Amino acid sequence: MATVEKYPIEADGVQAEVEIIGGKGLANMYQLNAPELSKPTLALVDEIRHELITEVKVSAAEILDPKVMGTLKKKFSDKASELLKQKMPLMNEDTKTFLIGTLVHDMLGFGKVEFLLNDGHLEEIVINSSGEPIRIYHKKYGWMLTNIVVDSEDKIQNFSQMIARRVGRQISVLNPLLDAHLVTGDRANAVFYPIANKGNTITIRKFARDPWTIIDLINNKTADSYSFALFWLAIQYEMNILISGGTASGKTSFLNALTPFIPPNHRLISIEDTRELQLPSYLYWCPLTTRQPNPEGKGEVTMLDLLVNSLRMRPDRIILGEMRRKKEAEVLFEAMHTGHSVMATVHADSINETIQRLVNPPIELPPNLLGAVNLNVVMFRDRRRGIRRVFQIGEFIAAEESGNVTIKPNILYRWKPANDTLVQHSSSLRLFEDLSRHTGLSQSEILKDVKTKKSILDYLVKHNIRSLEEVGKIMNAFYINPDEVINVVEKNGKPELLRGP
Repeated sequence: MATVEKYPIEADGVQAEVEIIGGKGLANMYQLNAPELSKPTLALVDEIRHELITEVKVSAAEILDPKVMGTLKKKFSDKASELLKQKMPLMNEDTKTFLIGTLVHDMLGFGKVEFLLNDGHLEEIVINSSGEPIRIYHKKYGWMLTNIVVDSEDKIQNFSQMIARRVGRQISVLNPLLDAHLVTGDRANAVFYPIANKGNTITIRKFARDPWTIIDLINNKTADSYSFALFWLAIQYEMNILISGGTASGKTSFLNALTPFIPPNHRLISIEDTRELQLPSYLYWCPLTTRQPNPEGKGEVTMLDLLVNSLRMRPDRIILGEMRRKKEAEVLFEAMHTGHSVMATVHADSINETIQRLVNPPIELPPNLLGAVNLNVVMFRDRRRGIRRVFQIGEFIAAEESGNVTIKPNILYRWKPANDTLVQHSSSLRLFEDLSRHTGLSQSEILKDVKTKKSILDYLVKHNIRSLEEVGKIMNAFYINPDEVINVVEKNGKPELLRGP
C-alpha cells in the first residue's frame, strides 16, 4: 500500500503523525503513527500513574465539572513532571512531554482516541465494539478504518460513563442510551450491550473548531455572493427564515454562517438539543440547550420548555436548532406572528416537501400560519461528488381553494447541476413586498442595497477575510458605520480599515 497523504497531529503536547495509506483498487486506511512505549517505560508510567492517584487531590466537583478540565490537566501534568524529574533526572524534554501527555490521556481522557479528537480533518469517530478497529469519517477521504483498537468492553463502558458524569447524566445496563457532549463540545452518543448487539459502542460527531463562514460557502460554491447578499438583507430587516434539507446536507453549518448578518444590538436566543452553533463574540447572544431527565425521571428541560421561556426573555431573534414536534412548531410560529424574527431548521428535501412536512403529522400546523415564513432555503448533499449546495431558495404563497387556505411554493432560485450554479427560476411574489413594507424602501432601493451587500461580500472573498471573528467584526463595523465600510470596499482599500474595534 502506498502513502496517499501525511500530516502531523498533536494532543496535549504529544506529537504524532497521521498517514493515509491506500492504492489503486484499495480502500484508504487512516494510520496513526505515535511513539510506542517499551516495557520498562510502560512499567515507569504505571508506577507514576499510581502515585498521581495517591498524591493529586481531586474533588468530585472537579472531576464532574467540564469547565475545570484544563486546570485539572495542568495539575496532573505538573505533578507528573515533578515525579519524572525525581525518577529519571536525565530524561530529555521531548520524552518527558510525551510521557506526561500519555498519562493525561489515559487518566483524564480517552487514550489514543484523544488524537482523533484533535484531528481537524475528521467529522465522525465510531467505536463499534472492542477488538474492532475504530472507524472515522474524513472530510477529504470519507469513511476509513484506523489502526486504533480499544482492547476491552470495560474501557468503552468507562469512556461512556466518563462522558455521562461530566454532563450530569448516567448510562448503565438499565439506562443503556446516552446523548451528550464532550468537554471539547463534540457530540457523543453511546449505546451499551446488548442493545448494541456487537458490544458497547460510541459515536462522536466532531464540533468544528474553525466553523464555516459565508466566505467559505461562497468559495466552495455552496451558494453565490448575490444569494448571500439577499439573505443578509432579509436577516437585517428581521425576516423569518427556514432552512430545510436532508441529514448531513449542511443545514446547521449554513444557519451558523448566516448569524453574523444579525445586527449587534439585537438580543438573540438560540435553542438546541446539543450545542452546535458558534457565533461571533460581538453578538448579544444567550445560548440555551435542553436537558434529559435523571434516572428518577426528574429534571428534564425540553425544547418546548425553552421556547416558551425564551419568549419571556425579551428576544429580538430566536434560533431553533431543529423543528420536530407540533407543540414546538406552534410556539415558534406564534413567536413569528407576535413580531419575533425566527430562524430554524427542518428536515425536508424541497420547498414543496417543507410545506407538506409542516402541515401534516407529526408537526401538523394550520396552513394559514405558514404565511409568517418569508424565505425557505433548501440544502442538498451530492454524495457522489461529496459537495453540499443550496438547492432551492423560495417563498410560501397562500392561496384560497374552496374556502380553504392552501400554501404553494414559489421557487425563486434553484441549483442547476449541469454547470453547478444557482439560477433564477421565477420572480418573487411577496419577498420584496414584505421587505418594502418593513423598511419603507422601494424595489429599486432594495435591489441597490442587495448589490452593495454583494460588493462587500465579493471584497471579503477577494481578500480572503474568512474566519468567524473576522467576518463578524466587519458585519459589526457595517452596522455601526455603513458609509465607511462601503467607501473602503468601493476604493478597494486595505482590509485593516474594515475590521473596526
